Amino acid sequence: MPVRSARIAPCWLVNKPASQSPAELAAVEAHICVTCGTQFAPSAAPPKECAICTDPRQFVGFDGQQWTTLQELRRAHRNTLRQEEAGLYSIHTEPHFAIGQRAFLLQTRQGNLLWDCVALLDEATIQAIRDLGGIAAIAISHPHYYTTMAEWSATFGDAPIFLHRADSRWVVRPQAHVRFWTGDCLPLPGGLMLVHTPGHFDGFQVLHWPAGADGKGALLSGDQPQVCMDTHWVSFMYSYPNYMPLGRRTVEDILARLEPYSFDRIYGAFPRRTIYRNAKEAVRRSAERFLNALGGSAPVVTTSAQRTSEGAE
Repeated sequence: MPVRSARIAPCWLVNKPASQSPAELAAVEAHICVTCGTQFAPSAAPPKECAICTDPRQFVGFDGQQWTTLQELRRAHRNTLRQEEAGLYSIHTEPHFAIGQRAFLLQTRQGNLLWDCVALLDEATIQAIRDLGGIAAIAISHPHYYTTMAEWSATFGDAPIFLHRADSRWVVRPQAHVRFWTGDCLPLPGGLMLVHTPGHFDGFQVLHWPAGADGKGALLSGDQPQVCMDTHWVSFMYSYPNYMPLGRRTVEDILARLEPYSFDRIYGAFPRRTIYRNAKEAVRRSAERFLNALGGSAPVVTTSAQRTSEGAE
């Protein structure tokens, strides 16, 4: 498919807030949705609802809309950093919070990139990341993982946040360092490439890391393609918690957009959801199985010996 050159839109400029008394400022909190982890703009009272969770792709918890703050989150949770391979560290919050995704710190000679985001940012995490070289830029696959991206950017020198323009309306805490881009792909420093793969969200993007997997290439996919619990397979969904699949044309378009990129490994959104070998073939094979199921055909069946040879560890 033809590739459109990327354009980066200007920063999202925020109006200067009206002056507030010290008491009013002390009462203002940036509230975080307990179900999805999204942080909203500071306010004296929590928002009436979370726009992310009232969307059909998400849900409001059984107990109704619940809120927390970063300060409260720090009291009961911590982040674990794990080296996944040379130059790549995952960041995961324990105990489980919100959606439960992992973020990644990817080291390059031109500066480190934070891929995706978790809500918790505490002093231990900040120091660990600074010890690894800090963060020069941030890119996030889709709105479910925007979380506290404004806090992360501000903490690490106002690092620019690269998001696709098609998802701009989901930024619920606008701030000056978001860089919206348009087109099919956007080169980033260190040989990295953002690839626009609309489906789960209109602005969904994945990160291609050519140097990953010992030079065979790695894809950091968020949850599209979503690495399954059986890590020999991926899936393609409009909503994962509400079991709404993507359509045939959308899945075929995702495959076409990924085709120009070489990758032997996929790092999915959740801990241990990694395809270590033959990942591009796993995507092709999984798409065939998925589309067959949409059409009413019997699913593809593989033996345990086949699965052992196809890339999970």
